[in-house]
Amino acid sequence: MIELRDLRDEDETILFQWRSEPEVDRWMSDAELPSRAAHAAWFDALRTDPDMRGWMITRSDAPMGLITLTGLGSHHRRASLHWFLGSAEARGRGVGRAAQVLGLDLAFGELGLHKVFAEVMADNDAALKAQSSAGFRREGYLRGHVLKGGEPRDVVLLGILASEWAGLREGARRALSDANLIAA
Repeated sequence: MIELRDLRDEDETILFQWRSEPEVDRWMSDAELPSRAAHAAWFDALRTDPDMRGWMITRSDAPMGLITLTGLGSHHRRASLHWFLGSAEARGRGVGRAAQVLGLDLAFGELGLHKVFAEVMADNDAALKAQSSAGFRREGYLRGHVLKGGEPRDVVLLGILASEWAGLREGARRALSDANLIAA
């Protein structure tokens, strides 16, 4: 089963390892790979900064990836969702979709947000498909929005409102439960 759990000290190393892999880095908006010190500061902020939260995506307790919400301090009750699958065995198996459904449950339930939005590289078909199937709607397109390897990359803006999630939640959870991806 796919679950989200709070970050632990030992997660810092595997997250740095994953973020350094070309298959993960190519979809990140960071201009370059973070230094070890910058990564450690980012990891610490995910656990201590009230403006952001991070959870390890796990399958049978094994780390598969990371999902984060940033901008939590906004009086607009919205946050930006970021996620990646570091484990190659997790890709293409519904893990990303399951993680987003669980993340949306946290965002709209425990955290009481009004909106969750995301920026996805326009050529990241797998992420766009996973987010669309989790209920995100396309809200915009930003041409040449990020520089990656010195080259401009386009970004798709996606969003979902709490009221939309309320209507999609039961069906999304049932489909994932039927596929043995999440607990009922």
